[in-house]
Amino acid sequence: MNIDNFGKYRNILLPLMDCISVILGYYLISVLITDSFLMNPTSAITKQEIIIGIILTIVVLQVVFRLAKRYSHIVRYENNQDYLMYIILSVIILIIVSIIEDLMGMKNPSIKYNVAVGILIGIILVVYRLVIRYALLSDIANKGINYTPKDQKKLLIIGGGYSANDIIKTLKSTLKGKYEIIGIIDDNQKRRGYSVAGIRIIGNRNDIVNICEKYEVDEIFFTIVNIDNKDKKEILEICNKTNAKVKVLPGLRELISEENLYQSLRDVEIEDLLGRDPVELDNNNIKSLINNKVVLVTGGGGSIGEELCRQVMLHNPKQLLMLDIYENSLYDIELELKAKYPDKDIKAIIANIRDKERMFEIFEDYSPEIVFHAAAHKHVPLMENNPTEAIKNNVFGTYNLVNASDKYHAKRFILISTDKAVNPTNIMGATKRLCEMIIQAKDKESETEFVAVRFGNVLGSNGSVVPLFKKQIAEGGPVTVTHKEITRFFMTIPEAVALVLQSITYAKGGEIFVLNMGEPVKIYDLAKSLIELSGLTLGEDIEIEFTGLRPGEKLYEELLMNEENLEATGHEKIFITEPMDFTMDDVEEKLDAFREIIDNEIYDKEIIKETMRKCVPTYRDPKEVNGE
Repeated sequence: MNIDNFGKYRNILLPLMDCISVILGYYLISVLITDSFLMNPTSAITKQEIIIGIILTIVVLQVVFRLAKRYSHIVRYENNQDYLMYIILSVIILIIVSIIEDLMGMKNPSIKYNVAVGILIGIILVVYRLVIRYALLSDIANKGINYTPKDQKKLLIIGGGYSANDIIKTLKSTLKGKYEIIGIIDDNQKRRGYSVAGIRIIGNRNDIVNICEKYEVDEIFFTIVNIDNKDKKEILEICNKTNAKVKVLPGLRELISEENLYQSLRDVEIEDLLGRDPVELDNNNIKSLINNKVVLVTGGGGSIGEELCRQVMLHNPKQLLMLDIYENSLYDIELELKAKYPDKDIKAIIANIRDKERMFEIFEDYSPEIVFHAAAHKHVPLMENNPTEAIKNNVFGTYNLVNASDKYHAKRFILISTDKAVNPTNIMGATKRLCEMIIQAKDKESETEFVAVRFGNVLGSNGSVVPLFKKQIAEGGPVTVTHKEITRFFMTIPEAVALVLQSITYAKGGEIFVLNMGEPVKIYDLAKSLIELSGLTLGEDIEIEFTGLRPGEKLYEELLMNEENLEATGHEKIFITEPMDFTMDDVEEKLDAFREIIDNEIYDKEIIKETMRKCVPTYRDPKEVNGE
């Protein structure tokens, strides 16, 4: 019968073949032990007793296998655990048969005989299922895409563990001919020369470049899932020196057991190249602050706001209020969280933080106890060209929320700030510095604890450079970088938000928390790495084009760790800046200057910048900072 028809008739064929396995098992044991089956009716175990045993075994096996749902398993996906179960069940079945035979008064078949029969039947069941599995998988492989030698790619695999084993088997069975696997790289010298799924381990990380050059490797699969981030970064940087395209398996926590590991391979992300260690959190303290509280997140549809909402929900708030002016992204996060937490009180609120009356109405209706203020205009060049919008939204929007929090007795208010507020050279950064002034001044006269958390760029956020680079690479370039020497600090969105939540556990009111962003990254190097890890050659396949610094843009973001009088907290990545010494009256005076600009509809950028210099003493011309 054609293997194609196996699935159609499996419900008949499998039970029938199991019955044949029982007969064959009895026959072989009888020949091995008694030499009597169907030949010598006068031996210790008679022909009649064996026939009765076969009938009983078939009946019991069919009952047990159906109760154990063995016929609902798909043969091609069975594994070692299933095969062991067949042998165990076969022995149990023959023990049951022994008990029945004893009750029937049959004395000759011993328990040892029946156990031997059970083991042999189990082995036969496993063997024929393996044959079927091999035939089915081979049939699938032969029906797959036929890759010609011209289409075949040369592949190097990094990591000689279980993941590599599974991927190699998948490539050999379902993607036959697509890859010529050159070998495996593994740093464990004791494994050198050994094979994984028939592929030899041919070197360690130091051999990657030479091997890729010698064999003209097209692709590299990084299959180590349980690895130190520093080591991962170092190995990927070595891969970066080759012309091969690199794909990686995600970490252990991202993998689902039984998933096809080949399908889990993804392109290298910039997170892989940062080499940052996972953030260790004191979740008990975070939970004690959020548990059973009403939490408001402004900018809830933005990159940071969405992740804040996700992580807040992990700590069981009484109610989550997600506020944003942009309905589409807010709708998306609302759908996501309501699907995940159908019994929780989650509300999406469309509102503009500039609208004072609307903000006060929301606070009166819901009485939020914790406010995460992430809503802001953050795009530096756009705010340089539209400075009044930055002032209206960032400064006066924050001012509205601060006053509403104070009036309606919110327990804690957390401003999401930026490293661009440090000695700002642009309107956006200066407005965020003014927001920091507002919350520190208000904290001195309010029962609400006002704090800010300041960090740098987050990977993958709306408008960030990494998605732009990926899009430009996919389109064939050029990849645009403003300046060859420009550097930035980077952090993943989940990492930044996790540290924001951890920061508030140290808050007493008035603090500006500074997150340790690690080492600064050259944007040029970042672009170059993404190009090379996409399997392209800079200067041949794609170009990097320098477009010049944008209005208000710094060449180097200042190292936050160099600020004076930083205090340590209980977390190695969180610090506190020295408080600023001014009152709310001082802030109101500064705000009056901007109220006059807005009320008189003054749009002259130089007048606005001059006013900003007077209100934010650290605001400087970017030419001074960039050495132009």
